[in-house]
Amino acid sequence: MLKTIFILIVTIIVVPFVAIQFDQPLSALQIQMLQHSGLLMLGVALTCFVVSELTNNCSQVDKLWSITPILYTWLFAYESDWSPRLVLMAVLATIWGVRLTYNFGRRGAYKLKFWEGHEDYRWDVLRKKPFLQNRFTWTIFNLGFISLYQNTLIWLFTLPAVLAFQADSQQLTIGDYILAIVYIGFVVLETIADQQQWIYQNEKHRRMNAGEPLGEYHSKGFVHNGLWKYVRHPNYASEQSIWVTFFLFTIVATGRYLNWSVTGALLLILLFQGSADFSESISSEKYEGYKDYIKKTPRFLPKLF
Repeated sequence: MLKTIFILIVTIIVVPFVAIQFDQPLSALQIQMLQHSGLLMLGVALTCFVVSELTNNCSQVDKLWSITPILYTWLFAYESDWSPRLVLMAVLATIWGVRLTYNFGRRGAYKLKFWEGHEDYRWDVLRKKPFLQNRFTWTIFNLGFISLYQNTLIWLFTLPAVLAFQADSQQLTIGDYILAIVYIGFVVLETIADQQQWIYQNEKHRRMNAGEPLGEYHSKGFVHNGLWKYVRHPNYASEQSIWVTFFLFTIVATGRYLNWSVTGALLLILLFQGSADFSESISSEKYEGYKDYIKKTPRFLPKLF
Protein backbone atom coordinates (compact mmCIF):
# COMPACT_ATOMS: atom_id res chain seq x y z
CA MET A 1 0.00 0.00 0.00
CA LEU A 2 2.78 2.46 0.95
CA LYS A 3 4.61 1.63 -2.27
CA THR A 4 1.48 2.36 -4.30
CA ILE A 5 0.88 5.66 -2.48
CA PHE A 6 4.50 6.69 -3.07
CA ILE A 7 4.27 5.92 -6.79
CA LEU A 8 0.99 7.85 -7.08
CA ILE A 9 2.54 10.89 -5.36
CA VAL A 10 5.53 10.78 -7.68
CA THR A 11 3.29 10.44 -10.72
CA ILE A 12 0.73 13.09 -9.79
CA ILE A 13 3.08 15.70 -8.28
CA VAL A 14 6.75 15.12 -9.03
CA VAL A 15 6.55 14.11 -12.71
CA PRO A 16 4.37 17.07 -13.82
CA PHE A 17 6.39 19.51 -11.64
CA VAL A 18 9.75 18.44 -13.08
CA ALA A 19 8.36 18.31 -16.63
CA ILE A 20 6.81 21.79 -16.36
CA GLN A 21 10.10 23.26 -15.11
CA PHE A 22 11.82 22.20 -18.31
CA ASP A 23 8.88 22.64 -20.67
CA GLN A 24 7.61 25.59 -22.60
CA PRO A 25 4.82 27.65 -21.02
CA LEU A 26 1.31 27.05 -22.29
CA SER A 27 -0.35 29.53 -24.60
CA ALA A 28 -3.55 31.35 -23.68
CA LEU A 29 -5.50 29.05 -26.01
CA GLN A 30 -4.04 25.92 -24.42
CA ILE A 31 -4.95 27.22 -20.96
CA GLN A 32 -8.47 27.85 -22.26
CA MET A 33 -8.63 24.25 -23.53
CA LEU A 34 -7.62 22.97 -20.08
CA GLN A 35 -10.15 25.20 -18.32
CA HIS A 36 -13.11 24.32 -20.53
CA SER A 37 -12.39 20.58 -20.58
CA GLY A 38 -11.62 20.59 -16.84
CA LEU A 39 -14.98 22.16 -16.03
CA LEU A 40 -16.70 19.63 -18.27
CA MET A 41 -14.87 16.82 -16.47
CA LEU A 42 -15.92 18.10 -13.03
CA GLY A 43 -19.54 18.30 -14.18
CA VAL A 44 -19.40 14.72 -15.45
CA ALA A 45 -17.72 13.49 -12.24
CA LEU A 46 -20.28 15.07 -9.93
CA THR A 47 -23.15 13.79 -12.09
CA CYS A 48 -21.70 10.27 -11.89
CA PHE A 49 -21.48 10.57 -8.11
CA VAL A 50 -25.06 11.78 -7.65
CA VAL A 51 -26.55 9.20 -10.02
CA SER A 52 -24.54 6.32 -8.51
CA GLU A 53 -25.59 7.30 -5.00
CA LEU A 54 -29.27 7.54 -5.95
CA THR A 55 -29.31 4.25 -7.87
CA ASN A 56 -26.67 2.26 -5.92
CA ASN A 57 -25.04 1.49 -9.28
CA CYS A 58 -21.40 2.59 -9.33
CA SER A 59 -20.75 1.80 -12.99
CA GLN A 60 -21.80 5.29 -14.11
CA VAL A 61 -18.15 6.18 -14.74
CA ASP A 62 -17.66 2.85 -16.54
CA LYS A 63 -20.47 3.78 -18.94
CA LEU A 64 -18.78 7.07 -19.77
CA TRP A 65 -15.18 5.80 -19.84
CA SER A 66 -15.30 5.35 -23.61
CA ILE A 67 -17.47 8.39 -24.33
CA THR A 68 -15.92 11.38 -22.52
CA PRO A 69 -12.51 11.10 -24.28
CA ILE A 70 -14.39 11.59 -27.56
CA LEU A 71 -15.97 14.77 -26.16
CA TYR A 72 -12.67 16.12 -24.82
CA THR A 73 -10.64 15.49 -27.96
CA TRP A 74 -13.25 16.99 -30.29
CA LEU A 75 -13.49 20.00 -27.96
CA PHE A 76 -9.73 20.43 -28.32
CA ALA A 77 -9.97 20.08 -32.11
CA TYR A 78 -12.74 22.67 -32.25
CA GLU A 79 -10.91 25.18 -30.05
CA SER A 80 -7.74 24.70 -32.11
CA ASP A 81 -9.73 25.80 -35.19
CA TRP A 82 -9.54 22.26 -36.55
CA SER A 83 -5.79 21.69 -36.37
CA PRO A 84 -5.06 18.67 -38.65
CA ARG A 85 -3.10 16.95 -35.88
CA LEU A 86 -5.83 17.43 -33.27
CA VAL A 87 -8.51 16.33 -35.72
CA LEU A 88 -6.48 13.15 -36.36
CA MET A 89 -6.15 12.54 -32.62
CA ALA A 90 -9.88 13.12 -32.14
CA VAL A 91 -10.71 10.68 -34.94
CA LEU A 92 -8.47 8.04 -33.35
CA ALA A 93 -10.07 8.59 -29.92
CA THR A 94 -13.49 8.24 -31.57
CA ILE A 95 -12.54 4.93 -33.21
CA TRP A 96 -11.34 3.65 -29.83
CA GLY A 97 -14.43 5.00 -28.05
CA VAL A 98 -17.04 3.62 -30.44
CA ARG A 99 -15.46 0.17 -30.32
CA LEU A 100 -15.22 0.13 -26.51
CA THR A 101 -18.74 1.51 -26.09
CA TYR A 102 -20.09 -1.29 -28.27
CA ASN A 103 -18.20 -3.91 -26.26
CA PHE A 104 -19.50 -2.55 -22.96
CA GLY A 105 -22.99 -2.08 -24.34
CA ARG A 106 -23.41 -5.69 -25.47
CA ARG A 107 -22.81 -6.75 -21.87
CA GLY A 108 -25.93 -4.84 -20.80
CA ALA A 109 -24.31 -1.61 -19.62
CA TYR A 110 -26.69 0.78 -21.34
CA LYS A 111 -30.43 1.00 -20.87
CA LEU A 112 -33.11 3.45 -21.98
CA LYS A 113 -33.11 4.57 -18.36
CA PHE A 114 -29.42 5.55 -18.47
CA TRP A 115 -28.91 5.19 -14.71
CA GLU A 116 -29.70 1.48 -14.87
CA GLY A 117 -27.78 -1.30 -16.60
CA HIS A 118 -24.99 -3.72 -15.76
CA GLU A 119 -22.74 -2.88 -12.81
CA ASP A 120 -19.15 -4.16 -12.83
CA TYR A 121 -19.00 -7.14 -10.45
CA ARG A 122 -15.86 -5.74 -8.79
CA TRP A 123 -17.76 -2.85 -7.19
CA ASP A 124 -19.98 -5.31 -5.33
CA VAL A 125 -16.91 -7.24 -4.17
CA LEU A 126 -15.43 -4.00 -2.86
CA ARG A 127 -18.64 -3.10 -1.03
CA LYS A 128 -18.23 -6.26 1.04
CA LYS A 129 -14.74 -5.32 2.22
CA PRO A 130 -14.83 -4.61 5.99
CA PHE A 131 -13.40 -1.09 5.65
CA LEU A 132 -16.01 -0.13 3.02
CA GLN A 133 -19.15 -1.67 4.52
CA ASN A 134 -19.95 1.51 6.41
CA ARG A 135 -22.27 3.68 4.29
CA PHE A 136 -20.36 6.89 5.01
CA THR A 137 -17.01 5.31 4.13
CA TRP A 138 -18.40 3.94 0.87
CA THR A 139 -19.85 7.36 -0.05
CA ILE A 140 -16.44 8.98 0.47
CA PHE A 141 -14.81 6.23 -1.61
CA ASN A 142 -17.41 6.70 -4.33
CA LEU A 143 -16.89 10.46 -4.43
CA GLY A 144 -13.10 10.43 -4.11
CA PHE A 145 -12.01 7.43 -6.17
CA ILE A 146 -14.85 6.13 -8.33
CA SER A 147 -16.25 9.48 -9.45
CA LEU A 148 -13.56 12.18 -9.10
CA TYR A 149 -10.30 10.26 -9.47
CA GLN A 150 -11.40 8.07 -12.37
CA ASN A 151 -12.93 10.97 -14.28
CA THR A 152 -9.81 13.03 -13.67
CA LEU A 153 -7.70 10.16 -14.99
CA ILE A 154 -9.82 9.89 -18.15
CA TRP A 155 -9.39 13.63 -18.70
CA LEU A 156 -5.64 13.45 -18.07
CA PHE A 157 -4.91 10.76 -20.64
CA THR A 158 -6.58 12.89 -23.35
CA LEU A 159 -4.47 15.98 -22.54
CA PRO A 160 -1.57 15.08 -24.87
CA ALA A 161 -3.85 16.56 -27.55
CA VAL A 162 -3.54 19.94 -25.82
CA LEU A 163 0.25 19.76 -25.74
CA ALA A 164 0.41 18.50 -29.33
CA PHE A 165 -1.16 21.83 -30.31
CA GLN A 166 1.98 23.60 -29.04
CA ALA A 167 3.99 22.60 -32.10
CA ASP A 168 5.15 25.32 -34.50
CA SER A 169 3.45 23.47 -37.35
CA GLN A 170 0.18 21.57 -37.20
CA GLN A 171 0.72 19.89 -40.54
CA LEU A 172 0.81 16.11 -40.28
CA THR A 173 4.15 14.34 -40.64
CA ILE A 174 5.18 10.77 -41.36
CA GLY A 175 5.51 10.31 -37.59
CA ASP A 176 1.84 11.19 -37.09
CA TYR A 177 0.76 8.65 -39.71
CA ILE A 178 2.97 5.93 -38.20
CA LEU A 179 1.53 6.55 -34.73
CA ALA A 180 -2.01 6.50 -36.15
CA ILE A 181 -1.36 3.07 -37.66
CA VAL A 182 0.14 1.80 -34.38
CA TYR A 183 -2.80 3.22 -32.41
CA ILE A 184 -5.35 1.47 -34.66
CA GLY A 185 -3.29 -1.72 -34.43
CA PHE A 186 -3.67 -1.75 -30.66
CA VAL A 187 -7.42 -1.08 -31.02
CA VAL A 188 -7.62 -4.14 -33.28
CA LEU A 189 -5.73 -6.26 -30.74
CA GLU A 190 -8.05 -5.11 -27.96
CA THR A 191 -11.06 -5.92 -30.13
CA ILE A 192 -9.76 -9.45 -30.79
CA ALA A 193 -9.07 -10.00 -27.09
CA ASP A 194 -12.53 -8.82 -26.04
CA GLN A 195 -14.17 -10.92 -28.73
CA GLN A 196 -12.29 -14.06 -27.65
CA GLN A 197 -13.40 -13.50 -24.07
CA TRP A 198 -16.98 -12.81 -25.20
CA ILE A 199 -17.17 -16.04 -27.23
CA TYR A 200 -15.66 -18.13 -24.42
CA GLN A 201 -17.91 -16.80 -21.65
CA ASN A 202 -21.07 -16.91 -23.78
CA GLU A 203 -20.49 -20.53 -24.72
CA LYS A 204 -19.65 -21.48 -21.14
CA HIS A 205 -22.86 -19.94 -19.81
CA ARG A 206 -24.91 -21.38 -22.67
CA ARG A 207 -23.75 -24.87 -21.74
CA MET A 208 -24.36 -24.25 -18.04
CA ASN A 209 -27.90 -22.96 -18.67
CA ALA A 210 -28.65 -25.86 -21.04
CA GLY A 211 -27.35 -28.42 -18.55
CA GLU A 212 -24.71 -29.59 -21.02
CA PRO A 213 -21.27 -30.81 -19.91
CA LEU A 214 -18.67 -28.05 -20.02
CA GLY A 215 -15.84 -30.24 -21.20
CA GLU A 216 -12.21 -29.73 -20.30
CA TYR A 217 -11.89 -26.47 -22.22
CA HIS A 218 -14.81 -24.57 -20.66
CA SER A 219 -14.62 -26.22 -17.25
CA LYS A 220 -11.59 -24.05 -16.45
CA GLY A 221 -14.03 -21.15 -16.27
CA PHE A 222 -11.77 -18.45 -17.67
CA VAL A 223 -10.59 -17.68 -21.20
CA HIS A 224 -7.08 -19.02 -21.80
CA ASN A 225 -6.88 -19.41 -25.57
CA GLY A 226 -5.99 -17.06 -28.43
CA LEU A 227 -4.27 -13.90 -27.20
CA TRP A 228 -5.06 -14.97 -23.64
CA LYS A 229 -2.67 -17.88 -24.10
CA TYR A 230 0.27 -15.48 -24.31
CA VAL A 231 -0.70 -12.87 -21.70
CA ARG A 232 -3.30 -12.90 -18.94
CA HIS A 233 -4.76 -9.51 -19.86
CA PRO A 234 -4.31 -8.77 -23.57
CA ASN A 235 -7.19 -6.27 -23.43
CA TYR A 236 -5.59 -4.35 -20.54
CA ALA A 237 -2.21 -4.44 -22.28
CA SER A 238 -3.74 -3.03 -25.45
CA GLU A 239 -5.63 -0.31 -23.57
CA GLN A 240 -2.47 0.93 -21.90
CA SER A 241 -0.58 0.83 -25.20
CA ILE A 242 -3.32 2.84 -26.91
CA TRP A 243 -2.92 5.79 -24.55
CA VAL A 244 0.86 5.59 -24.41
CA THR A 245 0.75 5.87 -28.21
CA PHE A 246 -1.61 8.84 -27.85
CA PHE A 247 1.01 10.52 -25.66
CA LEU A 248 3.70 9.87 -28.27
CA PHE A 249 1.97 12.34 -30.59
CA THR A 250 3.34 15.08 -28.31
CA ILE A 251 6.90 13.92 -28.99
CA VAL A 252 6.32 13.90 -32.74
CA ALA A 253 4.72 17.34 -32.52
CA THR A 254 7.17 19.09 -30.17
CA GLY A 255 10.34 16.98 -30.22
CA ARG A 256 10.35 17.02 -26.41
CA TYR A 257 10.46 13.62 -24.71
CA LEU A 258 9.63 14.81 -21.21
CA ASN A 259 6.44 16.76 -20.74
CA TRP A 260 3.64 17.02 -18.21
CA SER A 261 1.04 15.28 -20.40
CA VAL A 262 2.67 11.89 -19.72
CA THR A 263 0.92 11.91 -16.31
CA GLY A 264 -2.33 10.46 -17.64
CA ALA A 265 -0.66 7.50 -19.34
CA LEU A 266 1.44 6.75 -16.24
CA LEU A 267 -1.59 6.88 -13.94
CA LEU A 268 -3.52 4.64 -16.34
CA ILE A 269 -0.73 2.06 -16.18
CA LEU A 270 -0.85 2.18 -12.38
CA LEU A 271 -4.64 1.80 -12.43
CA PHE A 272 -4.43 -1.30 -14.60
CA GLN A 273 -1.77 -2.79 -12.34
CA GLY A 274 -4.14 -2.43 -9.40
CA SER A 275 -7.16 -3.55 -11.41
CA ALA A 276 -5.30 -6.66 -12.59
CA ASP A 277 -4.25 -7.46 -9.02
CA PHE A 278 -7.84 -7.17 -7.82
CA SER A 279 -9.34 -9.15 -10.72
CA GLU A 280 -6.79 -11.92 -10.36
CA SER A 281 -7.38 -12.23 -6.62
CA ILE A 282 -11.09 -12.79 -7.37
CA SER A 283 -10.38 -15.25 -10.19
CA SER A 284 -7.88 -17.19 -8.06
CA GLU A 285 -10.59 -17.81 -5.48
CA LYS A 286 -13.26 -18.57 -8.07
CA TYR A 287 -11.35 -20.87 -10.47
CA GLU A 288 -9.23 -23.79 -9.37
CA GLY A 289 -6.70 -23.56 -12.19
CA TYR A 290 -6.20 -19.78 -12.21
CA LYS A 291 -3.17 -19.75 -9.91
CA ASP A 292 -1.43 -22.18 -12.23
CA TYR A 293 -2.41 -19.95 -15.17
CA ILE A 294 -0.74 -17.02 -13.37
CA LYS A 295 2.47 -19.00 -12.94
CA LYS A 296 2.66 -20.02 -16.58
CA THR A 297 1.37 -16.89 -18.35
CA PRO A 298 2.79 -13.34 -18.19
CA ARG A 299 0.46 -10.54 -17.14
CA PHE A 300 0.83 -7.91 -19.90
CA LEU A 301 3.95 -8.58 -21.97
CA PRO A 302 4.37 -11.93 -23.75
CA LYS A 303 7.53 -13.94 -23.38
CA LEU A 304 9.73 -13.43 -26.43
CA PHE A 305 11.90 -16.49 -25.80
